[in-house]
Formats: sequence, C-alpha cells, structure tokens
Amino acid sequence: MTVNDLTARREAREATRIASAHARSWQLVSAMHPDVFDAAHLGHADQIILDVEDAVDDSQKAQALENVVDWLRGGGTAWVRINDVTTPFWAQDLEVLAGVPGLSGVMLAKTESAGQVTETYERLGRVVPVMALVESALGIEEANSIARAEGCFRLAFGSGDYRKDTGAANEPIAMAYPRTKLVLASRIGGLTGPVDGPTVGPVSKATREQSSDAVTLGMTGKLCLNNEQPEAVNRYFTPTPADIEWAQAFLAEFEAAGRVIRDGSDKPRLARAQKIAERASVYGVATF
Repeated sequence: MTVNDLTARREAREATRIASAHARSWQLVSAMHPDVFDAAHLGHADQIILDVEDAVDDSQKAQALENVVDWLRGGGTAWVRINDVTTPFWAQDLEVLAGVPGLSGVMLAKTESAGQVTETYERLGRVVPVMALVESALGIEEANSIARAEGCFRLAFGSGDYRKDTGAANEPIAMAYPRTKLVLASRIGGLTGPVDGPTVGPVSKATREQSSDAVTLGMTGKLCLNNEQPEAVNRYFTPTPADIEWAQAFLAEFEAAGRVIRDGSDKPRLARAQKIAERASVYGVATF
C-alpha cells in the first residue's frame, strides 16, 4: 500500500468513525506492535487505544511511547492508555504526548481520585480529554468524584484488575455492583455511560452474555482485545430492532397526543424512547 493509498483509507475511515462520546467498541492495541496499528485503525472499532501500560514491560516503555508518537505524527489518530500516576512513567508519558497531533485522548490507568484526572488533564494543556480507567475497590468507591473531575470525559471499568484487587469472581452478580456504581457516577458527572471491561478470548457466548449484562445495567461501550471483537460489540451495544420499533411507536403516539404526559409512567418511558432514538440515529440504524 502506498503512502497516498494509506492516507486516503485513513481519511475515509475517520469520516465514518463514531465519535468518542458515543463510541461502543474501544480496541486496546499493544504499543509494542506498530505493525498492527493501521489494521486496528482501519478496522471495525469505533475507537482504538494504543496501550503503553499493561501491555508493555517496564524495560520497553520508552520504545512503546516512541512507536506511538511516530505513528501519530505519521498521520494516525488514536487514544493512548498511559501509565498510572504512582509510576515514574506517568509524567514521561504526558511530557512526550503533550501537543502530539492525532492524539484523541488518553486513558488513565488505575484511576483512584479526581485529582489524578485533573492533573493529567492540566499537564496535557487542558485540551486532551481523559478517560478514567477505574480498576480497584478504592477507584469504584471514588467514582462519583472522579466522574465530576475537571477533564474527565468518560469512565471505563478495568474489570480484570478489579477482580485481582477484590478477589471477586468473573460472574454477573459479582460484577453488578462495580458496573452499576460506574453507571451512576457517570450520570452524576453528566458523562456518557461507562465503558465495560473486556472479555478475554475470541468472540464467544461469553462476549454476548457480558455485553448483555453491561447494556442492561446502563453501560454504553466495551473494551476489546482483538480485531474480531469490535464488530460484535458494536452490534450488542446498538439498540435492537425491537427496541427501535418500540421507541418509534411510543414517540409517534406521544406526538399524536400533542406531546402531553398522561401519567407518571410516561416520563421514564419517554426518556428511554428518546435515548434509544438518539443512539439509533448516532449509529445510523434508524430514522426517526
């Protein structure tokens, strides 16, 4: 592929990319594998996240960061998962990434306080959004203040590290509380619904079940670990035909009645119908 061909394909993909505020699939890509950056960028993921944190050994952090910067300066566009504030790599990540073109935002690993988000935001010139990756018991309990921190763009659930921190099992009942906590915190902070943690392995029954659990609780996206998962995740986090049909019928009935609320049950149903309509429109799956 020539440089001109790659540039054209990148521009075409960006023209159809779902904005970060509404993104469903967030694909993590190890920053030590720059040979796959373009494949991920041109794939089905709504957004990609180049990972210089967990996917990279400490001895390779500098090289990973260099790979990211070279690709971004070469015309790529992506989010970057940076190291947490307790490590010596956090400040280095911010110093190197500040002002780099193509940086859509940063995901702050192991976020545990509002101050960590705001300081990250400030060091990046107060212009780069910060997604707070919450991965511990403390982070979950501080989620309300994290969501309201200046610079916080969205919350994401680091489910694997959360289980490691708490000893919780990877079961719906064990994951219900932290997921719900992030959903409520996002609402309190005025943020888009949170991004769920990844499902390890290829697309499977587990991917569908965990996505369904997340959607039921109010989450609006999911981290992905390979090129196969984003297409499935996008499907699971898009309103279903049945949901869209119901929303269309309810809104049509509401309009025909002169937009008059008949009883208390209409208000939550109206809010749900409007949310479904908004998301269906964003993802181009229905016209209201």
